[in-house]
Amino acid sequence: MNHTSPAFLLLALALAILFSTVIAAIAFTLARWDGATIPAALTRSGVSFATGFTLCLTVLSALGSVSMVIAVPK
Repeated sequence: MNHTSPAFLLLALALAILFSTVIAAIAFTLARWDGATIPAALTRSGVSFATGFTLCLTVLSALGSVSMVIAVPK
């Protein structure tokens, strides 16, 4: 499997964005249940999205580095 193909990289990026969006939606909902105003809840969800997306990209980068080290050239 070629891990550097554009389709695979776009799929991984789309999954990272989707996962981060779910995290942001959950953070927004929890902030509103806590009684925060809409701007405050949006701020919390934005921070959650950025943190989740950064974490996803860090994990994907680490996995890419590990797979390149483990890969056996043909």
